[in-house]
Amino acid sequence: MCLCVSVVQPFPLSPAHAADAQGVRYSERAEVREFIAEMRQKHEFPETWLIRQFDEADFKPAVIKYILPPASPQVRSWKTYRSRFVEPKRIAAGLAFWQQHAAAIARASAEYGVPQEIIVAIIGVETIYGKHMGDFETFSALTTLAFDYPPRAALFRSQLEELFLLAREEGRSPRSYAGSFAGALGLPQFLPGSIRRYAVNFDGDDRLDLNTPVDAIGSVANFLAAHGWVKDGPIVAPAQIDDTAAAALIALGIKPQKLPSEMVGLVTRPDAPQEAAALIDLITPEQATEYWLGYQNFYVITRYNRSSFYAMAVHDLAQALKARR
Repeated sequence: MCLCVSVVQPFPLSPAHAADAQGVRYSERAEVREFIAEMRQKHEFPETWLIRQFDEADFKPAVIKYILPPASPQVRSWKTYRSRFVEPKRIAAGLAFWQQHAAAIARASAEYGVPQEIIVAIIGVETIYGKHMGDFETFSALTTLAFDYPPRAALFRSQLEELFLLAREEGRSPRSYAGSFAGALGLPQFLPGSIRRYAVNFDGDDRLDLNTPVDAIGSVANFLAAHGWVKDGPIVAPAQIDDTAAAALIALGIKPQKLPSEMVGLVTRPDAPQEAAALIDLITPEQATEYWLGYQNFYVITRYNRSSFYAMAVHDLAQALKARR
């Protein structure tokens, strides 16, 4: 799945990091040896085999470059963000994808209770229907991030562990996978742990393959259902509120906690569902902030990528696709 990158300060290269850039094997590093010992103890991987895998892992400086926040970060802008995803080429590609795989999308929607347009939109936002899946060797990318990117080392070590387990389950080499710089794979950009938990062999052939549309379609729907998607439930509703009154509600977070009627100062349309919601603020510099109520299904989309901008872009692309379908 798409990986949110936290804003952190750039860190200096450690001696180990610099040495790796000069060709020292990961298998020679103490922290990698500790990881190998854990994998042997927890999962009974042969130590000599694990050492051999790390002997062949490459330090990927481009991975560090891409995951670091920019030195001069741009001001967050909902309008700019939205324009990247809700645009004519992506809508046209989505309609073609929907038409080509209509039967599988309808079946996934019926089985998991997720609207067809949401399934199509997520794959569109993630990879433009397979056009941008990444070509980084996953094992080396995750090794680089697990041992040479301290701000999120724990996350990437856990995903490196998941990659080893996934490869064993699939009868593949852990070095045979390729995807994004952050280790996400296939049309829906699942991290290895999400593949193991939520991916499904939806086309019924002899293997699961998220590079194939039908497996990706079923897996996206299953992921959302497993995270609490409410069939026929609301996603968002427009709202109006004074910026000052909004601050306390925004501080409650993105998980639905209050009924709209309990939100002091909130103005909604009469048809806004009276279900638990969170107040969502979509900020664009020098423009009035857009406020929305985000219901349970909006929150579920943020489990895919923990960003209200992301979830709203999925929603808006889905609505654009549905309107033109």
